[in-house]
Amino acid sequence: MADIEVRHLSKTFPAKDGKVEALKDINISIESGDIYGIIGMSGAGKSTLVRCLNFLERPTEGQVLISGVDLAELSERELRKERRDISMIFQHFNLLMQKNVTDNVAFPLTLQGVKKKDARKRAEELLESVGLADKKRAYPAQLSGGQKQRVAIARALASNPHILLCDEATSALDPQTTASILELLREINEKLGITIVIITHQMSVVREICKHVAIIEEGSLAEEGEVEEIFNHPKSKAARSLLKNDGSEGEWPGDEILLKELHEAARIRIVFTENSSFEPVIANMVLKFKAPVNILRADTKNVGGIAKGEMILGLPEDSELRQQMKDYLTEQGLAVEEVEDYE
Repeated sequence: MADIEVRHLSKTFPAKDGKVEALKDINISIESGDIYGIIGMSGAGKSTLVRCLNFLERPTEGQVLISGVDLAELSERELRKERRDISMIFQHFNLLMQKNVTDNVAFPLTLQGVKKKDARKRAEELLESVGLADKKRAYPAQLSGGQKQRVAIARALASNPHILLCDEATSALDPQTTASILELLREINEKLGITIVIITHQMSVVREICKHVAIIEEGSLAEEGEVEEIFNHPKSKAARSLLKNDGSEGEWPGDEILLKELHEAARIRIVFTENSSFEPVIANMVLKFKAPVNILRADTKNVGGIAKGEMILGLPEDSELRQQMKDYLTEQGLAVEEVEDYE
């Protein structure tokens, strides 16, 4: 059974001129123990979706099932109890500035009626597990951004949840700190078996830690699947755009001009594997067939700890030669697909 199942979920908000459709007929299934990414540009609806997963926002239509339980059928009291199993961390940490680190982590336990002494003992254990045992008496203002997020993670784990929702949890952090937080989340997933849902606009975060991903564009589900498969064979324009920009909101300088002005008879996208990314495959192909190709774009990324590269190539007009080149690339172990554009 899936830990989280979203069925035909839609969410609309009232507006001056009618209504805004934030989410439109979303269907996703997240298995127990998965690290699942939900990615999209700003305003795509991904944060609204994650708030629907624990009913902080009630869907206008559709269902959210947690371990088979339809949240819409629960009373407010039952829903509060269910939320103890669904913790959440945020971009800006949401720590209580007037409380020290230990009391921040213990706070949700005291709200649940746990004795103060027991809550603090549990908090200190959690702080040790996130590498902050030496900061237990510090206050949030004395911590770095990465340390604050570790406190937030420890607090989220206090109630022993089986689902952890991360809403842009690394967006306020520098790349090195982001990497350490993602590694901590991976360790939590492996040691505790917690299902983790990561909301982000950064493809680099999805590539680093997620096993599956849903791509949200303008409130709709553009594409869903295994991260490696989507990297190798993106089907939607939204996926290609996120891969191209690696989660940034800007465009590659000159990309649009390149694709419009170059008139090769065929463009192909090739994906390098862990081994082939270090071999001069294209140079060898040019030497073998004694025909030039245009490299329109090239990039290498780390996908789940494996080196993955991609190129967009413009091939010669001769159809027979083109086919021979594609066959050669396939024989070298590369994924090859024709593309009309790559916007």
